Amino acid sequence: MTIALIFAAFSMGLLGSPHCLGMCGGIVAAFGVAMKEVSPTKKAMLMVAYHAGRLGSYMILGLLVAAFGNSILAPLMANSSIPKYLLGGALIFAALLMLGLPILNQLEKAGLKLWNALAPLRSKVLPMDSLPKALAAGLLWGFLPCGLVYGALGVALGLAADGQFGLTATAFMAFFWLGTLPMLLTTGTVITWLKSKIHHLQLRKFSGAIMLISGLAIAFSSPIMQMMMSKSGHDMSNMNGTNMSQMDTNQSSNNHSAH
Repeated sequence: MTIALIFAAFSMGLLGSPHCLGMCGGIVAAFGVAMKEVSPTKKAMLMVAYHAGRLGSYMILGLLVAAFGNSILAPLMANSSIPKYLLGGALIFAALLMLGLPILNQLEKAGLKLWNALAPLRSKVLPMDSLPKALAAGLLWGFLPCGLVYGALGVALGLAADGQFGLTATAFMAFFWLGTLPMLLTTGTVITWLKSKIHHLQLRKFSGAIMLISGLAIAFSSPIMQMMMSKSGHDMSNMNGTNMSQMDTNQSSNNHSAH
């Protein structure tokens, strides 16, 4: 199931990138305009620092939900199917986001309060004309209120609560970040082409459908397996009982024949 989860993380970042452009693409565009007089090498280094900062903020968020999931949720839900329901539900929730349902508006508004509170810090890192400023800007912009980020964090929380999966919460957030890079690193022409392909081929909805199937499989595979095992055990018990009855009958018949 790890491959499906990696696909979910990467596709959320990549196919949700047109949404990302509206949220953090502006800072990348402004960054490019401000760096016109900077050498291509330094500009590339500053861009790497900025996106490394974004990765850092996603990893921090992943570590926070991992700590909450591992230390609080996992012990409360030990020896039950609840972690599977939680992870499956989180994937279904993220799938609904990919399918276009506006179900995180209120949460994004709450996140906007934190984002506005960070305004004084954001003003100190602009213009991003040094590596420390670019790194700090990336760290700050990683906390921009975004429904897709919240959806990814929900799946990461489900992973943390269910320790049976090899992909950790922080790794899931890293693959999500990796998916956002192509759209944020390319030129205007390539961005237009990517957006048109994503829209024309309905790739975001296709990804959402795959994630929905994965979420349902994770949430309900364990209970179905338990029901099948329980039914199998019941059938085996009945078969054993029938066999024992037949053996007793045969033994009784043999005794009568002997007499």
